[in-house]
Amino acid sequence: MSKIHPGVYRQMTKLDEECAAALAAAGVAPLLVELVKIRVSQLNGCGFCLRMHSRDALALGETADRLAVLAAWWETAYFTAQERAALGLAEQMTSLAVPESRSWDDGSLSDEQTSAVAWLVTVMNAWNRVAITSHYPVLP
Repeated sequence: MSKIHPGVYRQMTKLDEECAAALAAAGVAPLLVELVKIRVSQLNGCGFCLRMHSRDALALGETADRLAVLAAWWETAYFTAQERAALGLAEQMTSLAVPESRSWDDGSLSDEQTSAVAWLVTVMNAWNRVAITSHYPVLP
């Protein structure tokens, strides 16, 4: 897709950069950004993005234990209230559950952080779809 429509791909990259700036301005920790990217990629089944963002999270100091339980974060005591809120928002936006559930909305994220994380989830869902449809190789 990126080779066939490079202009669209460049615009996705610009959107990704704007989203990163919004996350930084909202004070969303880089490690939390990677956790959301990983969780969205788990839900979408994107091996390419899972490998990339798991490596990025480890480089930022994430632990193997937290990565191991991320797929069932709600059953653990590993994640802060803010992380749980961001992960809940990510799951809601990725699965688009009906009727709308806002169980994640406990005040742990400010309005600015909620908006920034929502954009992150939107961008990550788009990247997952590009990677999955393009059959990006995931090699050891």
